[in-house]
Amino acid sequence: MAAAANEFLKTLSPQQKDKIQFAFDADERYNWHYIPKSRKGLPLKELSDAQRRAAMALLRTALSDTGFEKTTSIIKLEAVLREVEGRPVDDEYRDQGKYYFSVFGDPATDSVWGWRLEGHHISFNFSAKDNSLISGTPGFLGTNPAIVLSGPEKGLYILKNEAETGLELLHALDANQIKKAVISDNAPSEIITEAKRKAMIDKPEGILYSELNNEQQKLFLQLLSIYIHRYTKLFADVMMKEIEAAGLNDLRFAWAGVQQTGVGNPHYYRIQGPTIIIEYDNTQNKANHIHTVIRDLKNDFGDKLLEHYKKDH
Repeated sequence: MAAAANEFLKTLSPQQKDKIQFAFDADERYNWHYIPKSRKGLPLKELSDAQRRAAMALLRTALSDTGFEKTTSIIKLEAVLREVEGRPVDDEYRDQGKYYFSVFGDPATDSVWGWRLEGHHISFNFSAKDNSLISGTPGFLGTNPAIVLSGPEKGLYILKNEAETGLELLHALDANQIKKAVISDNAPSEIITEAKRKAMIDKPEGILYSELNNEQQKLFLQLLSIYIHRYTKLFADVMMKEIEAAGLNDLRFAWAGVQQTGVGNPHYYRIQGPTIIIEYDNTQNKANHIHTVIRDLKNDFGDKLLEHYKKDH
């Protein structure tokens, strides 16, 4: 990853480097969001073809093939959304070039550094130390439309696995288990942790992993795996070991809203444990607009690396 970041930075002009580089302890590292807006950093639209290839090579070092495909598909989805909203071809609000790379610290010289890719419905925040990826969260992916209903891309459903596996787990529960898992008949209008600096859901709710039978537990882990395997297998394995060390039996699955997926059925679910919160929400635009997020409760933004960084500087 450090090598790919260095190769990318080598392709940039001094003016571009001024836009993309920040100190690791800069406040900008916490200035994250997933709405369409201008951001600090260097956008795709200001990169040459060669620079863009180098940027995408960096992204490939952090994500699995599936995660990379979902991320790049979400960027392309802006063109579909532009048509759905009836915007002109040259409209900049739904510009596929408004996805910004930022680098925190110097991957060539610092033992602690990080980087971010962010734009509408995408935010990945990576922090590394001594050639190891320490944190990849907050990690956000969203889609609007969740299911493309018309046009050349009709039927495209980028986050289908997230939607359908969550529902499959819910429908695998018996009546008594559903009473524990379903926390409300109404889904929240947004992920509860939003784009806050600290991920917080004070009251854990839902059914515990320990309250599931073997087949249900397999489905639970399958759903969890969909999210953590957005990242490379090596990093996903590290995340899974941390989750297991904190105790699988302390993980909870909670559902709210209509107990069906698909357009017109607002619904929400989450997985919450001692070290992780995963949220999925599909309520906006007549329940055809998905938000998903992964938050590492121990090490969002690689916070435990700050002391190391300050010592290095």
